[in-house]
Amino acid sequence: MTNTVRDMSASLLVGLFSSTTLVASVTCLLLFLLWRYGGFNFLRHTCYRDSGRPGLEGEDEFVDILADRRSSSDLGHALRTFNPHPYQGAPPCSAADLNKAVLESQYLRYVTREIAMEMGSSVEEVREDACGILEEMSQNLQLGFIRLMAYTLTKVLKRLFTSVYVNMEGLNMLQQAVQESPVILMPNHRSYVDFLVISYILFTYDIPVPVIAAGIPLAGMKIVGEILRRSGAFFIRRAIGSDKLYWAVLSEYVKTIVRRGYAPLEFYVEGFRSRTLKSLNPKLGMMHMVLEPYFKGEVFDVTLVPITISYDRVLEESLLAYELLGVPKPKESTMGLLKASKVLQEDYGSMVVNFGRPLSVRELCQGKINRCQYNLIPRDLPQKPTTEAQACANWLAHLMVRMQEEGSRISPWSLMACLLLQAPTTVLMKEGLLWHQLTEKTLWLRKLVLDFGAHLNWPGQVSDSDVLSSTLALHRSILHRKAGRVYLVQEDEPARKHPASPEEGMIRTAAMMLMLASYRNQSLHVFVRPALLASAIHITKSTQADELFSFFRFLQEVFSYEFIFIPGESSQDFEEACVLLKKCEAIHISQQEVTVSEVGLEVLSFLQALLQPFIDSYQVMFRYLSGEGVQVFTEKHFLPAVRSLASKLILSGELHTYEALSSDTQKNVLSALRRLAAVTKLSGSEENEYRVNKAAVRRIGDILAGKIPPQMLQTTPDARL
Repeated sequence: MTNTVRDMSASLLVGLFSSTTLVASVTCLLLFLLWRYGGFNFLRHTCYRDSGRPGLEGEDEFVDILADRRSSSDLGHALRTFNPHPYQGAPPCSAADLNKAVLESQYLRYVTREIAMEMGSSVEEVREDACGILEEMSQNLQLGFIRLMAYTLTKVLKRLFTSVYVNMEGLNMLQQAVQESPVILMPNHRSYVDFLVISYILFTYDIPVPVIAAGIPLAGMKIVGEILRRSGAFFIRRAIGSDKLYWAVLSEYVKTIVRRGYAPLEFYVEGFRSRTLKSLNPKLGMMHMVLEPYFKGEVFDVTLVPITISYDRVLEESLLAYELLGVPKPKESTMGLLKASKVLQEDYGSMVVNFGRPLSVRELCQGKINRCQYNLIPRDLPQKPTTEAQACANWLAHLMVRMQEEGSRISPWSLMACLLLQAPTTVLMKEGLLWHQLTEKTLWLRKLVLDFGAHLNWPGQVSDSDVLSSTLALHRSILHRKAGRVYLVQEDEPARKHPASPEEGMIRTAAMMLMLASYRNQSLHVFVRPALLASAIHITKSTQADELFSFFRFLQEVFSYEFIFIPGESSQDFEEACVLLKKCEAIHISQQEVTVSEVGLEVLSFLQALLQPFIDSYQVMFRYLSGEGVQVFTEKHFLPAVRSLASKLILSGELHTYEALSSDTQKNVLSALRRLAAVTKLSGSEENEYRVNKAAVRRIGDILAGKIPPQMLQTTPDARL
């Protein structure tokens, strides 16, 4: 099936963005874009988004920063006086001074000598290697390129989006925080449009422009790589492994930026762009680096700022879906950027950038870490993070991702996607779903979301029917309306001599369903805790609070790589789920019992169905791993084998979710089973081989299917198997 997918993808991916060429398109310069689109009338949209409304519904503090750009000079905006107020304790420092400070640091000198002794090389040779690494890595932020970026990015944003909303209260707090301590900007990562949008907004409001951690492939793009570097990007290799010198140069570079307050530092705590538009488990490498200057007392405090970027429509929606189905993403190149310019002719709705409340690391870590231990060892000596420091960094990283989730603005389309995925695929493809039923249910879900305390990107001063009709029009590449019914768009088959096979048709349908799933995922964080409780009630048939809590914790462990749970807060999560379900009158809580109310069946049914695709997908993986002949395997062979099994089950009608075909879901299952000790990685294996404990996998599957009573789980206090 892999060959079939690749053959199909050839025509589908022509002219589309590679994930990184999108960065460059939003990035700047390319005079090609300015020449081709500079004279267009940017006020081309006729739907409600151009109605001149003051902001989002109930969110008056959000301002559309493109409104002024549509009525004033873009060049004047780029050349305006830029008067930021930097960190008050920061001495003047250029990019060259920063690099010099890194190379001359006592820490790097010590590491250089140690590596020279280990390798039998001279200190000068190792130092030259360090200089080469730093030259490859370092940014060279220049105001002239920021102005060029601002001019070009204005053109691109006005072509792509009808509005870009920013919360002014968050910006005002950030402007103050930047002057008081080193600031770490931590945005979520859903699209490569994210990359320079933060810099653009800060430039617009006279806040110091950040330096940004970026992947090294960007540096290799002709012209574009240098533009990104001069716009503040510093480049990190993706596979560092055990390269001690590279780790030393990178960590010292990051820590020097923080210690000196050189500029706000921006990085994605999730590590990578989310291909499913769902929050990813945080990576801790950069987190440790930015926290260490505080742990060692080199700075009084560090400020963390969660930033949430929400989209009506994501530029890479189709490409991401095919990546999840195993189609390799196109290689990053400047030529690919030029070929992909047709994307600028599409409408992507609005973007909402929410700057969260700045958080003091000093206050957050109070009582969580003893910094006195760092006084026992010279600060310049390399130190592995202590268990206490690792736990603190892990907790902070998860907290930041949760705050990003809480800051998101959910679109009407995300609510629609939640409902569409609960309809049978045959209905969406052949019979059609009644439009009035979908709109009524979406409005019902809107009320539930608001009851759960979430925020919506729902236009104000516009009728609900107009909002939903406009939303459907925006996503006409996925869903279309005909004769009062809506249907899933079925892509035209490419010209061929022979008719398409069932597998090819399934892949095309799977791509559309995974696109829907990605938009559903944008609102999953609102529902996941109540959904876990609803599933616990449905599977166990129990009313006992302690039994439901045990199963709730079991589900958290199984889905620990699907959803974000702050470590050690299972009790709070369960309590939150109970409070939210009680608030919408879905359950009654009395003494030690949780019972379903008469009016709660609709809510619980929706929530349980929301989680069902994940349960079904995981059961497919468990079925494969507990089958005959699977003892030792590699991830390279696991993914296509599981996808093949899922394909057969879908074609036979036994499996009804296409999410089992997603490589991200398959990898999450593998990670969860390793965490639960049902799969172990073999040491010394060059191909990352794993051994499966079939009995443990079967037990997990049986518990998830309700074949083992919840009382059995109470014998394992930490919910692990």
